[in-house]
Amino acid sequence: MSSLLSHHNDQPRIRKSISDSSPTSSAATTKSLRHERLSRLNSSGSSDGPNNTSTNHAESYFKRRENRLSARKKAEEETANNDYKKMYEKALATNQRLKSRLQTSKQELTVIQDQLQRAQKERPGDSSSNMLEAEKKESWSLKKRISDMEEQLKAKAELKMENQKLKDENGALIRVITKLSK
Repeated sequence: MSSLLSHHNDQPRIRKSISDSSPTSSAATTKSLRHERLSRLNSSGSSDGPNNTSTNHAESYFKRRENRLSARKKAEEETANNDYKKMYEKALATNQRLKSRLQTSKQELTVIQDQLQRAQKERPGDSSSNMLEAEKKESWSLKKRISDMEEQLKAKAELKMENQKLKDENGALIRVITKLSK
């Protein structure tokens, strides 16, 4: 067999790895490569007995090689599938863990909000703040009432001064009339 392979050293060898070919055309590529190898072996040798046995040996070698490559490829695919499955399971477990943490946090938040509301209702400063607001409203209404009364006092003072002025004028007119009538 080595003698057959040594006869083909003058022909350029083309090597393709599994990663060079696409997954869909790998079977077709493997078959075409095998066909090329067998055709080279058949074309170089004559049809006598020892050459046929070497051809059969070469053919069985290539078949074994193809089987090994396909087995390796299947193992790699299974490993890749297992990796995806492991990654999916890991992501799923992480999601479940995060969902449970989120649920726990939501429950804690509602408990804390309830406690805050109870504390605000029970706090005595809260009622004093309501009283403070009522006192503020009352003082505002009292201030408004006081300012209204001050305006009324000013108006009353003005009216008193005008009344006094009219009384003085009235008295002066009476004196003038009495002097004129004498």
